[in-house]
Amino acid sequence: MSLPFDVALSLLDECHGDDLWSVEHCRLRRVPEDWIEELADAFESSYRYRDQTISVPDPNLGRRVVNQYHGVRDVDLALKLGRQLGVDVDSIQAISFTRQALVRNIKEAVFED
Repeated sequence: MSLPFDVALSLLDECHGDDLWSVEHCRLRRVPEDWIEELADAFESSYRYRDQTISVPDPNLGRRVVNQYHGVRDVDLALKLGRQLGVDVDSIQAISFTRQALVRNIKEAVFED
């Protein structure tokens, strides 16, 4: 399924490379259901490294750490969006050292064309 250009750009703009989107958030943002099915997975927190620990909003604590989370990595969504928008994401992946750099480079490639 393809997305309207403006929806694809809006979604890509929300991607940062280090976030997990809940399935509900994906639906609210109009990510196609077949994309959600393809990209959603169960992720586990790593307590060795802070940047690999998953936390979710909590009304009482602000955020709380969870062991597991079912959702979509925004970097995977950015890759899918980049492909749809005509970007050669494979070559961008080859030169991007971090997930954040990958998403940033995809965004730059979209706006270069």
